[in-house]
Amino acid sequence: MPYRTAAALLLPVVPAVVLSALLAPAAARADAGPLWTAAPSAGDRPAAAPGRGAFYLEGTAGAVLADRLSVVNPGDRPRTIELHATGGWIALATGRVGVPARTRAEVPLTVTVPAGTPPGDHAAAVVAGGEGRVVRVPVTVRVRGPVLSALSVEHVRVGGTGRGAVIAYEVVNRGSTVLAPKVAIRAEGLFGEVLRRPAARAPASLAPGASARLSEEWPGAPRLDRLRVSVTATAADGTYAAASAAYVPLPWLWPSLAAAGAVAAAAAVLGAVRRAGRRRARP
Repeated sequence: MPYRTAAALLLPVVPAVVLSALLAPAAARADAGPLWTAAPSAGDRPAAAPGRGAFYLEGTAGAVLADRLSVVNPGDRPRTIELHATGGWIALATGRVGVPARTRAEVPLTVTVPAGTPPGDHAAAVVAGGEGRVVRVPVTVRVRGPVLSALSVEHVRVGGTGRGAVIAYEVVNRGSTVLAPKVAIRAEGLFGEVLRRPAARAPASLAPGASARLSEEWPGAPRLDRLRVSVTATAADGTYAAASAAYVPLPWLWPSLAAAGAVAAAAAVLGAVRRAGRRRARP
C-alpha cells in the first residue's frame, strides 16, 4: 500500500522531468548560435534578400559618404557592444551601443574622403566587440578619378661578401591602383652576367603609396669582381621600374692592384734604364 501511494505521488512528476530533459538540449542548441552579429545594414531590402558582408562606398576626393551598421541581438537579454573603426576616414555615430533582447540597433557612419586622395581602392574596417566576441566588417572606399599605375625601385645596395652577401632594395607604388609587381634581380661583372633570378620575397600586393623594403641573400656572390646589381619590378599591366647599384666585394683590392701595377711598371722602367746605362758604359 505505501508503494502504491508513492507511485501515485510520483506519477505526475515523471512527465515533467522527461519533458525538461527533452527540452534542455533544444534550449542549449538555440543558445549555441552567435550571441550577437554585426554587418552592414540591409536598409529597405526585404528580409529574405541576402545581406551584405562588407561595406562598399564610392565617391570622389573630398566627398562625405554615409552608411549604417546593423547590430543584431537574438538573445533574451540586453547586450552592450563596443564599436571602433580603422583607417582614419570613418566616423561612427557612437562608440558603444546597447541592443535590447531580440532586436537590432542601426548605427550611422560616415566616410570622409580627404581632398587630394588619389583614385583607386582604399581599405578600412569597422570593428565590433563584446562578451568575448569580435566582428571585423571590411570597408572598401573607391575614390573615382583617372587610374594611374606607377612603380619605383629605390635604395638598391649590396652588403657583405661571399656567402654573406645580401641585396637590399625598396619597391614603392607611386600610382593610384593596387599593384602586385614581380621582382627580378640581375648582376653583371667584368666578365659577363653572374646572377639572374626572380626575387624570392616579392610583395604580394602594394596599395597606392605603399612601399616594401626587401632583401635577398646572395650566397654565390663573387669575391673578386666589380659588379653592377640591378633590380626590376613589373606589374601585370606592364608597369615597369628599375634601379641598380655598384658592388665591389673587396673595395681595397682594385686600388691595391693598381698600386702594385704602378710599382711593377716603375720597376720595369728603372730596370730598363739601368740596363741601357750598363750597355753604354761597356768599352
